[in-house]
Amino acid sequence: MSEDQKNEWPLSGVRVYEIGTSVAAPFGTWILAAMGAEVIKVEPEGRGDDCRHWGPPFWNGTSSMFQALNRDKKSVTVDLSNPEDKAWLRNELVNKADVVLQNMRPGKIASLGLGADELCKENPKLIYTNIWAFGKTGPMKDKPGYDPLMQAYSGLMSLNGEEGRPPVRIGTSAIDMGTGMWCAIGIIAALFERQKSGKGCIVDTALYETALSWMTYHAAGYHSTGELPTPQGSGVQGIAPYQAYECSDGYLVIAAPNNKLFELLKDVLGTPAWTTEERFQTNPERFKNKIELNRLITEITIQQPRAYWQQKLDSVGLPNSPIQKVDEVLADPQTQSLGIVQESVEHAMKLIGLPISFNGKRPPLRNVAPALGADNDTYKN
Repeated sequence: MSEDQKNEWPLSGVRVYEIGTSVAAPFGTWILAAMGAEVIKVEPEGRGDDCRHWGPPFWNGTSSMFQALNRDKKSVTVDLSNPEDKAWLRNELVNKADVVLQNMRPGKIASLGLGADELCKENPKLIYTNIWAFGKTGPMKDKPGYDPLMQAYSGLMSLNGEEGRPPVRIGTSAIDMGTGMWCAIGIIAALFERQKSGKGCIVDTALYETALSWMTYHAAGYHSTGELPTPQGSGVQGIAPYQAYECSDGYLVIAAPNNKLFELLKDVLGTPAWTTEERFQTNPERFKNKIELNRLITEITIQQPRAYWQQKLDSVGLPNSPIQKVDEVLADPQTQSLGIVQESVEHAMKLIGLPISFNGKRPPLRNVAPALGADNDTYKN
């Protein structure tokens, strides 16, 4: 990519140092890299980021997860037990960084003399971002954590799956990736503020805080009624019909969250007699009686394939979607039309791009994830 092309993106000219591992910090800095920032990933000598080894699947000997989270970055290795390496890194962070993002075990970065308070005193323009596990304060502030722990501790896992069945983790690292998104939002806000005030700041977030934020309307419901929310399977608390229904060849999600859409669904289903019963006339009543409602709907939908019902539902404008697998999603014409599945310049690997466009242009995939220490000669000499 030429310098002119690089300058098209909002964060061109911003230098970010990631002292991160796993998912949260790398996902946050990838967002910044996609928007044009220069991201230097600082990794331990030897093994590098743990995520490099999380697999299968692997691509060219490196975890495909690592490839997805660390494209468009530079990799520099350091031995933080080596005084020279630590001095080099400290100088980089104080004198060359616009942004630092770190997610080391709580207390570790400060014990190395590289913590936010110390470095921001030396460089008041520095934007320093910490990812904690459970938070900066509180009785659990020094505990480490990972995504499934937060899904469990926040109560989120108690709401997944089917009632009466074992708890289920969300199938993607929603807490880690959400925390990375909050980091990117906080960093961009801090960069905007620095343009006005000339001052940097310390940005703090935590995996647990992200998990709690995803519980926002569940907590609101509990505060409203004192009743615990329950697992809803493919559905949503308080809305019916609004879930996956079995067809003769798979499952189709049907969403009729208001009376107008339920009337359309009645027509599509052939207006069976039960649709006129009082217990199904309002959304609160439908949700109260959703077990029976879902049984009655499924008795009809299971008689035909998904495509049959999709055509009928689409014809009246009723939202619906088949449950697709990854291969179906990637081959889907809608996915392909968005141009969000991107190839690197070497056509080496396809990855999902940033879900944002600027003036109609999506930031391109410039490079696959770097080999461990690939940029040592550029930055350490």
